[in-house]
Amino acid sequence: MDSGNLTWYIVATALVLLMTPGVAFFYGGLVRAKSVVSMMMLSFGAMGVVAVLWILYGYSMQDVSTGWLGIAGDPFADFGLSSLAGGDTANVDLVGVAYGATFAIITVALISGAIADRARFGPWMLFVAAFVTFDYFVVAGWVWNPHGWIATLGTHLGLSANVIDYAGGTAVHINAGAAALALALVLGKRVDFGSRAHKPHNVPLVLVGASLLWFGWFGFNGGAAALGDGVAQSGSPIGLIVINTLGAAAAAILGWLLVEKLTRRKPSAVGAASGAVAGLVAITPACANLTPGWALLLGLIAGAACAKAVDLKYLLRFDDSLDVVGVHLVGGVIGTLYLGLFATGTGLFTGGGVDQLIVQLIASVSVLVFSFAVAWVAGWVIDRTLGFRVGSEDEVAGVDAAIHGEDGYAFVRVLAEASVREG
Repeated sequence: MDSGNLTWYIVATALVLLMTPGVAFFYGGLVRAKSVVSMMMLSFGAMGVVAVLWILYGYSMQDVSTGWLGIAGDPFADFGLSSLAGGDTANVDLVGVAYGATFAIITVALISGAIADRARFGPWMLFVAAFVTFDYFVVAGWVWNPHGWIATLGTHLGLSANVIDYAGGTAVHINAGAAALALALVLGKRVDFGSRAHKPHNVPLVLVGASLLWFGWFGFNGGAAALGDGVAQSGSPIGLIVINTLGAAAAAILGWLLVEKLTRRKPSAVGAASGAVAGLVAITPACANLTPGWALLLGLIAGAACAKAVDLKYLLRFDDSLDVVGVHLVGGVIGTLYLGLFATGTGLFTGGGVDQLIVQLIASVSVLVFSFAVAWVAGWVIDRTLGFRVGSEDEVAGVDAAIHGEDGYAFVRVLAEASVREG
C-alpha cells in the first residue's frame, strides 16, 4: 500500500472512531437531562471494552479460515496480535486491525439507545463483552472474511450473485437493531413509557451528534477503498461511495421531514437529524453498488419508512427508547434488500435476476435472528444474575447521580435539592 492510500486508511479509521462520540452526543441529546451522563457513558464504556477485546482475540475470531467450519475463527490464533505486529506487512495490517475495531465499537454503542434511562453501567459492560465475543466477532467474519459463509453464500447455493454488504448493513445495522430489540424486551418498559411523549432535553446536542456521524460516515463507507488498487485508480469505488453517502442522507432528510409534515404538521430538527442517520444506515451496505440516482431514491424511501417505523414501539408495546429498531434495523434491512432490486449489474431491475435478492434476504434474516438470540440470552442471564436495570426510584430521579455520581448540568442538582426542600 502506498503512502497516499495508507494515509487515507488512517484518516478513515479516525473518522469512524469519531462516530462513537457522535452516537454519544446524538443519544445524549435525546434523553432527559438527568440521564445524559449515563447515556453517553454507555458509548464510552463500549469503546473501552470492545477495543481491548478486539486486539486480544476479536480480530483473530473474525478470521474464520483459522477456526471451526467457517463459523468462527480461533481466538487464540494470534492472541494479542503478537505475530501480526512482527510481520513484514505490519505497518498496513495493524491499521486494518484498528479500522475493524472502530466498526465493532460503534455496532455495540448503537444498541445502547434501546435501553436509555434504565440500564446499570456494570451489567452493560458485561453485556458488551459477551455480545462482541459471541456475536459481532463471529458475524463480521461471516460477512467480510472471504471464507465467511455469508460472503460465499451465492457460490455455495449455485447462484449467480454473492451477498453485497460493502460497509455493514447486516454486520453493523441489522445486527445492532436486532440486539437492541432483544435487550429492550429483556429490560422491559420505562416506568412512564407511553404515558407521555419523551422529548429530547437538548436538540442542539442531537444535531451535533448527527453532524459528527455524517462526517465520520465518509470514512465508515469509504475507508476500505484504500485496499486493492487504492483510492486514486480509475477502478476505485471511492467517488461513487462519497457521492452516495452524501446523496442518500440528504434525500432521507427530505423523506423524514415530508412524513412529519404530513402526519404532525411540523417538520422538526430532531426529525431532520434522524432522517440523515436513516439514510446513512440504508446506504451503508449499498454505497459502492448503486448509481447516484438509485441512491437518492433509497435515501428518500429509507427516510420516510424509518419515520413511520419509529412508532412501531407504541403499536407493539416494546420500549426501544431512542428508536434503534426503527432507524437501524429497519434502515439496515431496507438498504440490504434494496440491493437485490437495484444493485448495478446484478439487481432484479438493473440487469440481473432474482439471485441477488435471494442472497440479500437470507443474509438479512440470518443475522437478524442470530443477533436477537445472542443478545436476548446474554441480557436475560445478566438480568437474572446481576440485575440489568436500575430501581424504579433511581429511574424516576435520574440515573446520572445514582450510577455515576455526576450530573450533566449543574442546574439539575440545584433543582432536585430545591424540590426536596420544598417537599
